[in-house]
Amino acid sequence: MTTRETLLTHRPLLAIGLMLVAGSLLPVMNGFGKYLASLYPPEQVIWARLLTHMLWMLAIFLPRSGRALFRTRRPWVQVALSLIMLLSTSLFFFAMPHVDLAKGSVIIFVAPFLVMLLAAPILGERLSWGRFLAVLAGFAGVMVVIRPDPGALDWPSLAIFASAALYALFQVLARMAAAFDRAETSTLYAVVAGTIVMSAIVPFHFVLPRSAGDAAMMASMGLIGALGHYFIARALAYADASLVSPFNYWQLIGAVILGYAMFGDLPDRWTWIGAAVIVAAGLLLAFGETRAARRRVSAPGR
Repeated sequence: MTTRETLLTHRPLLAIGLMLVAGSLLPVMNGFGKYLASLYPPEQVIWARLLTHMLWMLAIFLPRSGRALFRTRRPWVQVALSLIMLLSTSLFFFAMPHVDLAKGSVIIFVAPFLVMLLAAPILGERLSWGRFLAVLAGFAGVMVVIRPDPGALDWPSLAIFASAALYALFQVLARMAAAFDRAETSTLYAVVAGTIVMSAIVPFHFVLPRSAGDAAMMASMGLIGALGHYFIARALAYADASLVSPFNYWQLIGAVILGYAMFGDLPDRWTWIGAAVIVAAGLLLAFGETRAARRRVSAPGR
């Protein structure tokens, strides 16, 4: 068998639900990372995020899967995913102490638009006008939120944009890996290279946690990130990357709530208007894809 069995069934609603769960988890990790990176060296925060991700994955899946957890049919794809994750994570955590959580999260939301551009040439996925217009509407919602001023761009914003571009490439390659490897395997390998590299760097920057709460945040970032990316990998096994990626926009709601609760960043009305546009675009896309899937199933000769 050359492809994973789960890919034989197109299940868009399940894929969307998994992506929404991931979108509820990842803003929590980002909020913890922003807080910790303001108190500790970013190298230590990145190392803690990647190392604990790997340890939690081993603790959860190794007893059940055994050596099969490490078995991959596309090792070079997994290596590429791991290096891309390291670069994307590093850019994000170095920049986040210098921008609001909501703004940083919103910049990341250009990733679905970039996934749409990458999925066609790399994966050969179909780009219907419905998908194209829905993703553009979501992207327009992001622009409403940030109201970009070309003269106001600074290195943190550019770094987060670069992180988003790498994350888009990560999602496209994760879809490729899903055709051959289990989601658990891909989620584990995603942080192996980063853990090795940052473990060699962190001794020169390590600072003892100042409190049990800070230590708990460092440990929990890995678990939250591992679960979030596991659900993303599962979502990509059930539907095209260009379909499920726009539902990363759900993270906007969590980022707004956490930004206010943790840092006192109160969103203005344009943030809420943009969020409404983003959610509406995602729902329209979900309904359209579900109806199209039902028509394909009920078509004669299928």
